[in-house]
Amino acid sequence: MKTYFTWTAAIALALPLLVANAPVTAPDMQEQLEHPANLDPEFDPLTQSDRLSDEAKRLEALYASPIHRQVRIEQRVIIRIAPASRAPRSNLMADQLGTRTQQRYEERKMDDCIAVKDISGVQPGSGNRLVLFMNDRLVSARLDKTCRARDFYSGFYVERNEDGKICVARDKLQSRSGANCELTRLRELVPVEA
Repeated sequence: MKTYFTWTAAIALALPLLVANAPVTAPDMQEQLEHPANLDPEFDPLTQSDRLSDEAKRLEALYASPIHRQVRIEQRVIIRIAPASRAPRSNLMADQLGTRTQQRYEERKMDDCIAVKDISGVQPGSGNRLVLFMNDRLVSARLDKTCRARDFYSGFYVERNEDGKICVARDKLQSRSGANCELTRLRELVPVEA
């Protein structure tokens, strides 16, 4: 085994010397000069460069085309109607009623829209009804059947419209807990004589 490695090493060392000392013939050198890299005889650099330049032109046209960026600005105003504190609410009711005794109210038909700026507070009523405290009156607002008034204990949000009003079958009230309910009816609450 040792002799095998010795002979292999000797051949590996001698081989480059044998190749370097080999005589070079003139025809071999002449052939290398004629075909230096053994290139493909069908290779035509002029034709290839035209094809490459066409692709380069297409790429340049693609990147040189104007880039159109579009900016869209939207403005959205959300109004929060908070529950009024107890003192102003009781004062408003006292002004409406003239007395602090238990009063009955009757619902009367009114317009299907009310101005948001006139709402001073909200209180959950029974079932799916909210009581809106307006500057000059009380209004009962009925919500979808699937909605509960108690979800609106801390007020509600409404998106501002161009006319500045909340309307039946158009606007949705959103509670702070996430309930999103459509307004289905508005009625004015009028005190009834006993």
